[in-house]
Amino acid sequence: MQELFEQAPIPKAYFKLAFPVVLGMVVSMIYNLADTFFVSQTQNTDLVAGVSLCTPLFSLLLAIGDIFGLGGSSIISRLMGQKDYNDATKISSFCFYAAIVVGLVVTAILLIFQRPILYMFGATAQTYAYAADFYRIMSMGAALIIVSLVPNNLIRTEGLAVQSMIGAVVGTVVTIILDPILILSFHLGGAGAALATIIGYAFTDLTFIWLTFKYCKVISMSFSQHRISSSYIRQVLLIGIPAAITNVMTAFGTAMLNRYLAAYGPTQVAALGIVMKIYTIVTLVMVGFAFGAQPLIGYTFGAKNMKRFKQTVRFDLLVNMGYSFILAIILMILAPHAVSLFLNNQAVIEAGTTMLRIFLISTPFIGGVLVFTTMFQSIGSPLGALLMSISRQGVIFYVIILIAAHFFGYTGVVWAQPIADIVTCLMGAWLYQTLAVKRIEHLS
Repeated sequence: MQELFEQAPIPKAYFKLAFPVVLGMVVSMIYNLADTFFVSQTQNTDLVAGVSLCTPLFSLLLAIGDIFGLGGSSIISRLMGQKDYNDATKISSFCFYAAIVVGLVVTAILLIFQRPILYMFGATAQTYAYAADFYRIMSMGAALIIVSLVPNNLIRTEGLAVQSMIGAVVGTVVTIILDPILILSFHLGGAGAALATIIGYAFTDLTFIWLTFKYCKVISMSFSQHRISSSYIRQVLLIGIPAAITNVMTAFGTAMLNRYLAAYGPTQVAALGIVMKIYTIVTLVMVGFAFGAQPLIGYTFGAKNMKRFKQTVRFDLLVNMGYSFILAIILMILAPHAVSLFLNNQAVIEAGTTMLRIFLISTPFIGGVLVFTTMFQSIGSPLGALLMSISRQGVIFYVIILIAAHFFGYTGVVWAQPIADIVTCLMGAWLYQTLAVKRIEHLS
């Protein structure tokens, strides 16, 4: 582990940690597409709508898991850089059991307030029963989903990126196998989709537990090690909560775009839905690279190896922004064909092509945003992490879409997200100089 983090050339260490995470993200994307496909095969519009309405629930559970997964991995990677393995072990155990407890509490809350939550999601008399079938099972398995994010992130702090990928892929493959069986063969509909997902996460959790016991030397699930100081708990939350907010802001940004585009007709809304699916292909890979680099950034920062830290951040920016620039050019050229793969409607293709090309203009800046966001999480900078998490699809986006929609109408709505991407990236660069570099100089 020390050789990889301290002595290996940065490109070698970076890609060894990042590539398995990227592959895991790609598999996750395949699962999302497959899940949507099999539910759609029922040809029941109300069922498809009911399951779709519960998308925010899944995002919420992932966000809660990130509190302990990303919050814990940030501290642990820095402690490993400081060679403080004892505290790193205790924090890993605390995060695992805290996630279990919080998951059980979340299950109780979700089941008690099922009706008001579903209506808040937008359920109607036609879709409520279908949404409730999916929601109820997902709620009962909430702890399995939340807990999975903890070892998935923590074991990468020991350089075990391949093992992290294996744990995620096992559960995803199980879910994809079970989806057609439970949804179509057993005619369970939304309940089948939820049950397949929960069983898949159960396999993921069991795989991660086995991988932790087999390969990890520092990360532990021993209950006797779970007690940590209030200071460490506060640090986990101060980094983990902003990380969770990022997921919430993603849902918020999409909802805002849908709301503003709805005034211009269903064609534009349908086009946005397709564009977001294509766009996810680009962003998931960037997320994989950014998350994969986190243990290396945190370790070098904790070890006070500031030269290697700065070199790692620069290489991370080069990879994310370079990859996204090249892919953006390719997708701009292929935009009409990419949109038509989802829906062969000329009006939707034209609207989607224009929208996709505009969105792609700012793709390299999104790469920068992801690097700065994960970097602040890695070095334990709560202010930087919070500001980045609430900006791109939150505060900055909201302000820009309000102004742009008022003055420029539909054109303003479509351009709001790219403008927010650029502004947030520039803000991230400024925060890096004022918060991160100053901390580096102080430590040096």
